Amino acid sequence: VQLVESGGGLVQPGGSLRLSCTASGFTFSRYDMSWYRQAPGKERELVALITSAGGSTNYADSVKGRFTISRDNAKNTVYLQMNSLKPEDTAVYSCYARVRFLNYWGQGTQVTVSS
Repeated sequence: VQLVESGGGLVQPGGSLRLSCTASGFTFSRYDMSWYRQAPGKERELVALITSAGGSTNYADSVKGRFTISRDNAKNTVYLQMNSLKPEDTAVYSCYARVRFLNYWGQGTQVTVSS
């Protein structure tokens, strides 16, 4: 199983970024996918989750209405569209999958929101 994120970077407050996570090594369409983030000195937190067919999503209260998780099962990719970014969204963002009772994480991508 491999999860590879991309799309992070430096953005000004109020700006937008779209993160991508491309998966391999398992049948992507059968598994729920999640995005987590970890800011310096803080615990890792769940940002968003999407079910295997994409029919249901959940978000942390702190990102509701600003972030959108989606997936393209034909491309084995899950996305996180982040709008109206705030400095407190600065963190390393990682995608996550639990496959055959094991936890898998990507290497993470840094998102920095600063003027």
